[in-house]
Amino acid sequence: MAGKIFWIIIGCLSILAGFLALANPLAATITAEQVAGWSFLFIGILQIVAVFQQTTWGGRIWVILLGVLFVLLGISLIANPLEGVITLTLTVAALFLVTGIFKIVLSFSLRGVPAFWLVLLSGAVSVILAVMIFGNFPASALTILGILLAVELISSGISLIALSTVRPATT
Repeated sequence: MAGKIFWIIIGCLSILAGFLALANPLAATITAEQVAGWSFLFIGILQIVAVFQQTTWGGRIWVILLGVLFVLLGISLIANPLEGVITLTLTVAALFLVTGIFKIVLSFSLRGVPAFWLVLLSGAVSVILAVMIFGNFPASALTILGILLAVELISSGISLIALSTVRPATT
């Protein structure tokens, strides 16, 4: 019972954080960008350290280069938050566009299957979101990451609360 309450509290906090992010999407956007920057920095450092823990040299140079790239990307995002917001917004828009086109193409291979319309609709929504971001760029850069973070927090909070009500399977 205490475990369920714990997940409900986390879910409620996630939903609250999501609504706070919606209330100030610019602050949430900058926060998301900074979290990404610090994440890249730490992942890059850990990757470089992990390489030197290995006993063989096969592929080490590529892992080191990738680690250095992550560190440089992290430092760039942390040092230049507004440029980072613009870069991440363009990346998100490009990902929406590519995945949307992929889902639309995939949906046509699902004709006659109930999932056809859902996959087609999902692809269309992704493409429309990409067009909206690109069409309102650079103004969209100031809020879109914060709005996406808010939607993710609210969605995760709802799913955590829903999962807290699921009873474990008995054997």
